[in-house]
Amino acid sequence: MREYLRNGKLLTLMLGHLTVDSYVGVIPILYPLLIGRFKLSLATVGLVSLAYSGMAAISQPLFGLIADRFGTRFTGLALAWTAITFSVVGFVNSFPLLLGLALASGLGSGAFHPLGALDVRGLLPTWRRSFGMSIYVTAGTVGVAAGPLIGIALFGAFGMHGTGLLVIPGLATGGYLLWRMRDRAAIATAAIRQAAGSSQAVPLFALAAVIGVMMSRSWTVNVFQAFTPTWYRQLGYGPEFYGPLATTLVLASAVGTVGCGSLADRYGRRTVILATLVLSVPAVLLFTLYPGPWAFGTAILIGVLAASTAPLMLLMAQQLMSSRAGLASGLVMGLGFVTGAIGVPINGAIADAIGLQKSLMSHVILVILTIGIAWFLPREDEIERYAARQEPLRAAGERV
Repeated sequence: MREYLRNGKLLTLMLGHLTVDSYVGVIPILYPLLIGRFKLSLATVGLVSLAYSGMAAISQPLFGLIADRFGTRFTGLALAWTAITFSVVGFVNSFPLLLGLALASGLGSGAFHPLGALDVRGLLPTWRRSFGMSIYVTAGTVGVAAGPLIGIALFGAFGMHGTGLLVIPGLATGGYLLWRMRDRAAIATAAIRQAAGSSQAVPLFALAAVIGVMMSRSWTVNVFQAFTPTWYRQLGYGPEFYGPLATTLVLASAVGTVGCGSLADRYGRRTVILATLVLSVPAVLLFTLYPGPWAFGTAILIGVLAASTAPLMLLMAQQLMSSRAGLASGLVMGLGFVTGAIGVPINGAIADAIGLQKSLMSHVILVILTIGIAWFLPREDEIERYAARQEPLRAAGERV
């Protein structure tokens, strides 16, 4: 851990990831203010989150292609764009304009994620790559968890105009990111163009397995984080119970991400992913069958097991498509985000038909199906054969 904390460029990218993902956490705190200002229903106000998250998700493969062609020099600009567009939200008086700003802000988030992941990949040593990427991803999780606290403080003091102050961290971090990574951008861009010009067959079946597992895990994570408060409210618990429980789910995923990254460097990514899937079956059953105070323990299991393998699959995809690592990053993260966003209303519809508890329990079936998909994930030696030549971004990062 000390080695990574001394890596100034990695710390800067982690700060950028934390900052850009904090805007996602702010959005739900805006809901009551938006409902009062624009006289919206719950369904209509949800379009704001859909516009932001949906645009962030579907644009990631495009920005991954751009990164493969032109490099990652725009990472800081993507963060600054997100901050500027989000900060204006509290000053508009038209709901269509509000949705337009949410789309524009989501576009910045969609640009940052594949560019940032590509930058991080080039900075990590091969022997601790999974652990390093896990630390980077955890910074984003912390940002999501911090977003509601930031929103409560700002909107409590300034109302909707508090969004104006959100431009400060984004601009400051984006500017520092541009300055801190300036010397690496030119070298990395040249390496990317050289790699993009080379011919390399993409193992489509292995890549499809990686994307399939990522989509399934994102679905489970989003659904449990979205519906746990509602379920416990139906059971008669108050916000003083289900609020900390929801936070426990998020923070447990952050801890699990770092832990699984360390284990993957020792035992292999495929082994760790399969183990977390197998253990997720009893975890989901315990969480859904036995609600109550002990749910804090089973929530930790859900968070640790369901959300912890995302950086491992991201790295797998980058190595399987080493000549198009930016596109790989965009595909894995973008499709994962989209599936998570779509999965929530799907499980909501199931809950309307059979109840929320059974809807959550149905993820046991999804996990079992995902174990079958994960069985076809490539082993470490197979991944190294796919990426036989040295990865250009990592080599460039080591030369800087």
